[in-house]
Amino acid sequence: MKAKRLFFLDTVRAFAILMMLQGHFIDTMLSPIYRDNSSLTYSIWNYFRGITAPTFFTITGLVFCYLLFKAEQKGATKKRIKKGLTRGIMLIVVGYSLRANLKDWFFGHFNTYVLTVDVLQCIGVSIILIITIYTLLRKHKTALGLTFFIIGFLIFLFEPWYRTLDCNNLPLIICNYISKANGSVFTIIPWFGYVAFGSCIAIIFNAFENKKNFKLVMLILFGVLGVCTIYLSSPVLRFLTKITDISIFMESANYNYLFSRLGNVLVLFFIFYGLENYLRQSLITKIGQKTLSIYIIHFVIIYGSYTGLGLKKFIYKTLNPTEAIIGAIFFIVTVCIISFYYAKTNGFIYTYVRKAIGWVKK
Repeated sequence: MKAKRLFFLDTVRAFAILMMLQGHFIDTMLSPIYRDNSSLTYSIWNYFRGITAPTFFTITGLVFCYLLFKAEQKGATKKRIKKGLTRGIMLIVVGYSLRANLKDWFFGHFNTYVLTVDVLQCIGVSIILIITIYTLLRKHKTALGLTFFIIGFLIFLFEPWYRTLDCNNLPLIICNYISKANGSVFTIIPWFGYVAFGSCIAIIFNAFENKKNFKLVMLILFGVLGVCTIYLSSPVLRFLTKITDISIFMESANYNYLFSRLGNVLVLFFIFYGLENYLRQSLITKIGQKTLSIYIIHFVIIYGSYTGLGLKKFIYKTLNPTEAIIGAIFFIVTVCIISFYYAKTNGFIYTYVRKAIGWVKK
């Protein structure tokens, strides 16, 4: 049976990558005097910017787990696992390389900045973790789904306990995956929690997508669970504190951004899954299929990967809102054009990662 493609995920990814492009540009270039949380416009922008990363990580789990199940149905599990491990390693390598400043290295200046962890390394490790959990429980789909759900829930719930985790006794390259103390932007905890919830959703799709009225049921679930998670997760956590007298529920409720952001992601799924038939094969869907290329290109242009010469070096936090918005539009168009017509990022990197893996096996 030919594997279905969940086109709505491409549109969600496109939305997320476009939000990331404008968010990174405006956040990097907007003058501090315009960063006013009392401003409704700025607050709305800042809120929606915060949805980007949760969306990417949730989709990572959903897409990769879904593809594992489809490969299993075709008897191609080993091939999919091998491809997934290759992709995970590739993302980790690329993530580290984007922090490299070859100009400084040429003159003998090295620092630990290159070891900080960002979204690509975190996604790469998350894919490897998905493969590990799937391999252990692949014959028990219900147990697999519950495991992913429990992992996601516990990671979110215990965030107050590891928020300021000190792991300086560990090697820096490992510590940076679990602590932000040294400049890491994304760490495995809490972000793997979104990946775990996405994997749980993939199990639901795999089990029931051919059932009658499945799409209608999923739309209702996405919408209802999304809204409830946004507005009711904190009250529920406080209620659990009252009936169990366990303090972690209250601690989580008092700084509840993880569960509420998951609700935002579910609402996005509701919107784009509902519009799937209208957006299929559209430009926005194609953008969603080029996210890695877009991410790398935007990182090089803004932050000056490899050369140290990015937009940040020349116009860092100097623009007014109008200039920042116009600049963001031009930036998005430029990055997308380069990605569509000039970049061959995925194929190029995959080729060299596979060669490297083959060389190591010799």
